[in-house]
Amino acid sequence: DEIAERGLAAHWRYKGIKGETGLDEWLTSVREALENADNDSMKVMDQFKMDLYEDEVFVFTPKGDLFKLAKGATVLDFAFHIHSKLGCKCIGAKVNGKNAQLKQKLNSGDQVEIMTSNTQTPKQDWLNIVTTSKARTKIKQALKEMVARQHAFAKETLERKFKNRKLEYDEATMMRLIKRLGFKIVTDFYQKIADEALDINEVLDKYIEQQKRDSDTHDEIVYRSAEGYNMQVAQEETASKEDVLVIDQNLKGLEFKLAKCCHPIYGDDVFGFVTISGGIKIHRKDCPNANQMHERFGYRIVKARWAGKSEGTQYPITLRVVGHDDIGIVTNITSIISKENGITLRSIGIDSHDGLFSGTLTIMVGDTGRLETLIKKLRTVKGVKQVSRN
Repeated sequence: DEIAERGLAAHWRYKGIKGETGLDEWLTSVREALENADNDSMKVMDQFKMDLYEDEVFVFTPKGDLFKLAKGATVLDFAFHIHSKLGCKCIGAKVNGKNAQLKQKLNSGDQVEIMTSNTQTPKQDWLNIVTTSKARTKIKQALKEMVARQHAFAKETLERKFKNRKLEYDEATMMRLIKRLGFKIVTDFYQKIADEALDINEVLDKYIEQQKRDSDTHDEIVYRSAEGYNMQVAQEETASKEDVLVIDQNLKGLEFKLAKCCHPIYGDDVFGFVTISGGIKIHRKDCPNANQMHERFGYRIVKARWAGKSEGTQYPITLRVVGHDDIGIVTNITSIISKENGITLRSIGIDSHDGLFSGTLTIMVGDTGRLETLIKKLRTVKGVKQVSRN
């Protein structure tokens, strides 16, 4: 590959150019750094711009191989210069037969034998020890890979604990919990678990608490009116028997739940997801969590489609309305909803600011056909600029 990339005689020293002996090594270092996608181009140039002009030291391996390094290079620089795997496992060296620490600087003529240990891993403070840009780049890359492995292991451990306690792992609920615990970045949460700064059993208890909180909030929004509540329960009890969802090829009568993260309703393109507890949750194909579920748990995805009739069954849907704060706009919106057959307004919240308003409507609707018709009518109201389904 190197011959194809650079040619058999591409090294400057083969061409008899004096004073340019370090250029090929410098170009190789630049190439390696640029191949690392995490490096910013300007930072790369800052790292390397002085390398050409630094003095050099020449050191030997126990077998007599000669290596050239920048002046001030340490034992750790030398280890990474030979190979990144050797550098990651380095615990010290024997320099001219005497034990030496990672930070010891090398001099020309030194014979260096790298000492390794399988339990050794890269450390953050190594970046303060090394002086060469190649070693610094390799250490950053190794640290990032190590952190990624720790996060993956922490998440796998957490999900295994869920399975052991027969709890269903819902990504949306977990994201809300992580935010409530004060973590702005998800990786910080998993790092705390990896460092054992967070007890997994406490996280599970708080997750159950979060589920109850979400469920209580959901119930309050859907069944705000006592009169509507009684009527709605009666409708759902009779309608659920008529409504049919075909799962996989032709399976009917299976127990399923509608996912709270995307609130699918009759007529939506949906799919089934087999949960840890063995039940099936129905998600919309455009659910925010759909891509992640397909990528990570493709083997647990089953086909699903609506069949039968949707008459009598109603589902809670939240609509977001944005527009200009015109006089009577709320009255016009509620008037349209009240005139629609099979649609009930459960709650409405309007926030007006600087001549603009943002409204959240929770309605009960039977299928996507009625929902789309309602959305089209709401868009015709004077002042309404946008109507979207949450």
